[in-house]
Amino acid sequence: MRGSDREWLARLEATERAALLARLDADGAARLGWDWRFQARPTQLPPPGDWRVWLMMAGRGFGKTRAGAEWVRGIAEADPAARIALVGATLGEARAVMVEGVSGVLSVAPWWARPDYAPALRRLTWPNGAVAMLFGAAEPESLRGPQFSHGWADEIAKWASGAAAWDNLMMGLRIGDAPRVLATTTPRPVPLVRRLVAADGVVVTGGRTADNAANLAPGFVAAMAAAYGGTRLGRQELDGELIAEVEGALWTRDLIERCRVAHVPGVLRRVVVAVDPPASAEGDACGIVVAGLGGDGRAYVIADASVERQRPEGWARAVAAAAMVHGADRVVAEANNGGAMVASVLRAAEETMPVRLVHASRGKAARAEPVAALYEAGRVAHRGAFPALEDQMCGLLAGGGYVGPGRSPDRADALVWAMSELMLGVRGEARVRGM
Repeated sequence: MRGSDREWLARLEATERAALLARLDADGAARLGWDWRFQARPTQLPPPGDWRVWLMMAGRGFGKTRAGAEWVRGIAEADPAARIALVGATLGEARAVMVEGVSGVLSVAPWWARPDYAPALRRLTWPNGAVAMLFGAAEPESLRGPQFSHGWADEIAKWASGAAAWDNLMMGLRIGDAPRVLATTTPRPVPLVRRLVAADGVVVTGGRTADNAANLAPGFVAAMAAAYGGTRLGRQELDGELIAEVEGALWTRDLIERCRVAHVPGVLRRVVVAVDPPASAEGDACGIVVAGLGGDGRAYVIADASVERQRPEGWARAVAAAAMVHGADRVVAEANNGGAMVASVLRAAEETMPVRLVHASRGKAARAEPVAALYEAGRVAHRGAFPALEDQMCGLLAGGGYVGPGRSPDRADALVWAMSELMLGVRGEARVRGM
């Protein structure tokens, strides 16, 4: 199909496309149905111009994965010499979403140009000889050495080793006539995203969840708009808006990034599970954060096991599971709202669980300030990335107030209890009662 024909097809309205398909025979309709420019919205197609990086920031459900997979498919089918890097937040996500997912590379491939997939080798090979390799940004050194003509980087805002993985990917784009990379992500103001938005040679496109309403479950867009419309979370996750750092927040993205590590050195001397239970049986999320004290005297956040909208027995089981998996020697649970209930629920989930109930004597922000100071001093690190937790941390304001996602910073509050237990003791911060 000639370029002018593709452009004409892309401009057709949905009813005009349906009418065109009805006039074609079965084979013609099938082949046209596989043409991405016939199906895509203009914002899902590559921007014009001589760009090196295309950054697509859009709301959840916009169709970023489909756009990325179709971009890769178009390159591979057109260029037998193409060598493409497919980089997900982890290698598992690259496989499950970018390749094997419902909108992944295998799903968008027509039968006559379907690549051969070798999962053990992390490789896709097209019939014409084009090759794509899979990588996880959590292992940035795996990108050191290979060279590529193109790259697709998915959900870069949740890459645990964002800058290192991105830099290694870009240094590997050194073959072909015009090396290019597409980065797809839901916008979050992490350092890598802000760096790309401000960089030369980067074309930024965006879109809203509602743009893809025709391909989403009936009522989904309306339900999300009713629940989150106009909120900071809705602007970010649904409207695809990059929200700047919150002025006066106790934590910034840069601070958290400086406190991120890939591994915990040595053996942890202590491990605690901290819990911020929901105020009611049908309440919001239950914050569950696992942290440990290293032999170097530094505290490490090692897991965010928080659960959404669970009844007491449900979140209690999640707490027990986290304690067992990570070998916790203590469970610290806030008991301001129904202390007896919290104790009995946790004990019912696991009779031998070592629980300590704590009662807050100050507001969330006041409790969080000394913990934020520990981060500033480099005494706390995150092993990997915890996007939901970190979003809440960056929404807690000095002096009081919260402007992060959700109605309450339940995950961040659990983090504060964990750090208080490991690094601060009680120090007048909370009254403590053992079980």
